[in-house]
Amino acid sequence: MKLFTKYNRISIAATIFTFVVGSIAFYFVLHYILIRQLDETLRSEQQEIVEYIDAHHQLPEIENTKNQWIAIEKSNQPIQKQKTKSYTVFNPRENENEKVRQLIFSVFVNQTNYNITVNKSEVETDDILKLIILVTIGMIALILLLNLLINRNIINRLWQPFYHSINKVKEYHLNDRQSLHLPKEDTDEFNLLNDSLNVMTQSVRQDYQTLKAFTENASHEMQTPLAVIKSKTEMLLQQQNISEEAMKQIIGIEEGIQKLSRLHHSLLLLTKIENTHFKFDEKVDMYELLSQKIEEKREVFESKKLTVVKDLQFVSLRFHQQLAEILVNNLLSNSIRYTPANGIVTIELDDEKLIVRNTATENSLDVDKIFQRFYKAQQNHEGNGLGLAIVKEIGKIAGFDVQYLFHNNHHIFTIYFKQ
Repeated sequence: MKLFTKYNRISIAATIFTFVVGSIAFYFVLHYILIRQLDETLRSEQQEIVEYIDAHHQLPEIENTKNQWIAIEKSNQPIQKQKTKSYTVFNPRENENEKVRQLIFSVFVNQTNYNITVNKSEVETDDILKLIILVTIGMIALILLLNLLINRNIINRLWQPFYHSINKVKEYHLNDRQSLHLPKEDTDEFNLLNDSLNVMTQSVRQDYQTLKAFTENASHEMQTPLAVIKSKTEMLLQQQNISEEAMKQIIGIEEGIQKLSRLHHSLLLLTKIENTHFKFDEKVDMYELLSQKIEEKREVFESKKLTVVKDLQFVSLRFHQQLAEILVNNLLSNSIRYTPANGIVTIELDDEKLIVRNTATENSLDVDKIFQRFYKAQQNHEGNGLGLAIVKEIGKIAGFDVQYLFHNNHHIFTIYFKQ
């Protein structure tokens, strides 16, 4: 989830909660104020009646209106404490029930007690309250919408330098000639981020260049002693006056040298793949390449009595010829290594994928480690553990998806072409 989305969710939820609680509180406060105002109107009416009686010593003439009416009746029991209350009555004029606010008080006129009831409709008050609530809800909705739009616009602008820096980091490669340089921004936090990234990438680039130079120098220096040792062992093998035990030792040395030479070559190749920008602008005929590599390894297949099943379609890719040969060769070599005698190797090719399936000697390989360097299954001690790592790295730089699956006692390697 993006930071902006998370912020919006929290912000909107908090805003809605605040407005809902505030609206409820506002409703009750406003209702209380309007009722108190209505009570003031009733008391004003009471004051007018009392003042009229004091001045004229008689009851005033009552003129009832739609929203206010007064009832006067004699009573032997005067009201000790005047009070106001709300209740619902049927209004015959409107033919509906409506809420009424009522004030009851007592007056003495010519030695007679009268109870006077002043009624005032709350309809206008409720209408005003509803109108205010609707206006408030509308304002809340407008504020929420404006807040969302403003936040989206402002936050997008504020975070533009961040995304610009991230894109620069994504596009940067350690073997570029120039160091990463992120510009200064108006925001201190982004400047701190950019400065940290500049320093970090410069340090990493220096370490990378040092390691790269060491690898190149070491690989170059290793070639000469390997060639000398190989030449010397061949000369020893050609000597006639040598014991059988010494011959076995020399053969062991030669096998070790060959293994070390293959390891040296694989490491150089893997380093070259990782550090070199290959141009995938060659048209590679995968059908022809697979057919050629299968034919080259025909004797090896036959020596292990392996059955090769081919289902190849004519497929041409925008690829790199040398890398394509390495990829196919490593996959076929791996299938030979992990297929038991009299097993079956199936090779399928179509426009979308290349599948190499072979009979398994034992259970599944470790899915989490199979493409790691120097990984070798317990039941197999051949090879140097770099073949599948090279396949994975080639697939990565070519944009292919390399997958491994163990199903029905078969190792299945699939390369999905994403052209």
